[in-house]
Amino acid sequence: MIKAAVLGATGYAGIELVRLLTSHPEVSIEILGSHSFVGQKISDVYKNFNHVLEKECEELDLDKVGACDVAFTALPHGASKSVIPSLLEKGLKVIDLSGDYRYDDVAVYEKWYGEKHSSPELLKESVYGLPELHRDKIKNARLIGNPGCYTTCSILGTVPLLANKIAETKNIIVDAKSGVTGAGRGLKLQNSFCECTENMKAYKVATHRHTSEIEQELSNVAGEEIMISFTPHLIPQKRGILSTIYVNLNRKSSAEELTEMYKEFYKDEFFVRVKEVGDLPETKHVAGSNFVDIGVCYDERLQRAVVVSSLDNIVKGAAGQAVQNMNLLFGLDEKTALTNPGFYL
Repeated sequence: MIKAAVLGATGYAGIELVRLLTSHPEVSIEILGSHSFVGQKISDVYKNFNHVLEKECEELDLDKVGACDVAFTALPHGASKSVIPSLLEKGLKVIDLSGDYRYDDVAVYEKWYGEKHSSPELLKESVYGLPELHRDKIKNARLIGNPGCYTTCSILGTVPLLANKIAETKNIIVDAKSGVTGAGRGLKLQNSFCECTENMKAYKVATHRHTSEIEQELSNVAGEEIMISFTPHLIPQKRGILSTIYVNLNRKSSAEELTEMYKEFYKDEFFVRVKEVGDLPETKHVAGSNFVDIGVCYDERLQRAVVVSSLDNIVKGAAGQAVQNMNLLFGLDEKTALTNPGFYL
């Protein structure tokens, strides 16, 4: 059995990770780290775990965590990089759900996060944990920078056009909507029920940190520097991201051709479902699952691809992707414990 520690187990991404791991046939959850709920059973903090997992939450103890095989750090950015070097020294594999180890260039991290990176040398060996692009590197890594939710949705929706050299690279627009769980569990007035329900709003326009993450991965695929216009929105639902991506093309095409291009690109990817022409993703089709749904349209008047992609922001956008990465790290079928369909209702 793989001995796992989940640090930050009581946040939304952390508890979703715990939920997925409880049904994983090869994993034993050894440690639930939580600064706010030390000594409380996870089944008291989240009562859906009654009769399933009664383990107590613990303050971080690096020596105890050192007895595990893998640590998931579902901590805020900044907190992760303060503990991960010690975890690596103890021989653990680490899957970090913060943004601290997702970047190739420390200068990009420091620009977008506004602080110095305390272990920039580890960025040279950390692997961006998007299996659809980096599967072989993930298998041999000891540190995974688990991608964010907006980024996974946007990257997977855009990459086939860049890889097939059909995209104009200078004016890519990503218009994305997220459920409120993407903001985390912390109490914030703007995320309260009365502020969110029956309301939609854009936020961090042209300044959202995930912009840099998307640009990094798209640039790596395109072989040139890519800059995008990225606008996130908060929508009144719990789970789900829906991204509409606008990409001008360098030649005429059709919805049929583009759809076949996407199907060919993702033909071996179980968790990417390319829709038929005329069928577009909806968040309720992916909520609760590790799937990404993608639909492709063609605007003939503007010679533009319009791509719609959707995923669950705390499963494929966080915890599910982390489990997928863990499966790869330990030589398991990467679909293990992740094949359930979405909730739908």
